[in-house]
Formats: sequence, C-alpha cells, structure tokens
Amino acid sequence: MPRATAITPSGTARAATIVASALLVASGVLGLAGCVSPTGNGVNSLSRAASGGQAPAAAMKTNVAATSRLLNAGNGRLEAVLPDISRTVLLIGDSQSEPSDGWPRLGLAAAGYDVYFCGRGGTGYVAANGATGNYVDALERGDWLLPSGGPALIVIEGGGNDAATGASNTQIVRNAERLVADLKTRYPGTPMAMIGTLARGADDGGGRRSEVDALVGSVAAAHGLPFVSAGDWLTRYGLAKDLADAVHMNAAGRVALGGILERRLRELKLDRTSTAGPGSLAAVPGGTSGLQD
Repeated sequence: MPRATAITPSGTARAATIVASALLVASGVLGLAGCVSPTGNGVNSLSRAASGGQAPAAAMKTNVAATSRLLNAGNGRLEAVLPDISRTVLLIGDSQSEPSDGWPRLGLAAAGYDVYFCGRGGTGYVAANGATGNYVDALERGDWLLPSGGPALIVIEGGGNDAATGASNTQIVRNAERLVADLKTRYPGTPMAMIGTLARGADDGGGRRSEVDALVGSVAAAHGLPFVSAGDWLTRYGLAKDLADAVHMNAAGRVALGGILERRLRELKLDRTSTAGPGSLAAVPGGTSGLQD
C-alpha cells in the first residue's frame, strides 16, 4: 500500500485536514456514511441464538467503525483507520450485507473476523442506487471510505440487484472483472472471496437470480477465488419460511444463513484462525425475486 499520513490538527497536517474535510463534503461521505454506520460497532451473536441464550466467549463485531481517517499520500484518497485491520474483513455488498445483523456479516464474524462494510442496498456489479454507484464505480470514484492497511480478507457479496434490473451477462462479468482487478491493486496480497446470489434454486423458480449466482461463480473461478454459492440455500435449507419479503430474511433467517455461511467459510479454510490456504467451491444456481437486495 502507498504511504498514508495521519490527519492531525497541527503544523502542516492542518492543511491536510482542511483538504480532507473538503473532500469529505464534496464526495458526499461526511462522517463515515460511505461505508459504515457512524454510531460504532454492532455486536451480534450466532452462538447465543443457536445455543438457547449463551453468549460466545468473545463478542463478534459485525459493524466496525473507523477510529480516525488517513489521507493516503500515494493515491490522494481518504482512508478509514480501523481498530485492528489484521483481523478485519472488508465486506462489499448489497442489502443482504448492509444491516448489522445481515447474514454475511454474521457468518464472517462467527468465522473470527471483525467486519467493515462498504456498499449499499440496491447496488451490485452493475446496479447503482441514487448517489451511490455500482460496486466498481463506487470504489473508483471514492463513494466508499476504504480501510487503510491490509485487511485479513476481502469478501464481495451480491448479484441480486443485477438480476432484478436486467443487467446482461457481459455487463456483470465486465464490472466484476474490473472490481477484482481494482481490489487486487489496492490491496495486493490480501486474500479475496466471493459470495453469490441468495435464492431458491434453479429447479424452484430460480430464474435470473440462479443465472447470476452461477455467473458470479464463473468470475471467481476465472480468478482462482474461493466462491460461496447461496443460489439454492432457501430451498436446500428450508428457509423460504423465514423470508421477510421476496428476497430478505427475517431475524431468524439471518441467523440461520449466518451459521451456514460460517460452515462454508471453515470448509474453505477461510476462517481467520485457519492455518490452511483458501480452497474453492463450485457455483450452485440460485432463486428468484423482483425486489432490491
């Protein structure tokens, strides 16, 4: 990573503070709204829900907030300083990941990570949401306040909004390729994985969501990245009953999916304490919806 300098209120750094503040206002991410809630860490417990109320030994941090910001001298971008970047996963995603108790956050936290989220509901590889661009545009134009230093892992989740908005295979693949390339450049040497589109399954009305899940898996395979397909989870695990709407889970469903994701991550040796290298999973087609993820 290029050298980053701390923003402080004294000396020459005062000028950097002024520049940084202007950049924050201009980019529409005053505070930490570009990536995480400014209210601090969210704490959730899969173990408590699964074991009848017993809390885990250590609280899982699903919503890590920055303690300060740095102005990266190499790229001119503001970056978030996190409490412990070495144990933090950078999660990029849509509304499946956005809530503090979203199932991707719960699964990653249960696998040993603090979770720092960049993304927004309604977005995807091609889909954008108002002032927030799609994944790669948001990264390239600075909609997100990315973390400073090298995260323990990068995880990209999504595809549901691309399915809902009619994005073509070519558009999705092209933007996914750009995103992976940009992240490898920004965080050289950091392991990366992808999570597909939550859905019912190709044989249960999967439709376009099934196709996008498999398509994301093909991009992951082309780059040698571990891939977790969620494309038939609603059917395979009998979780359609826990849908709050056509695409989002209720609280019980989020906990259940978080547990499933945790197991997948451990199978792939992507949990934080694993000493083995990451593996790979084949893409499994997924379900259907017309609502935003």
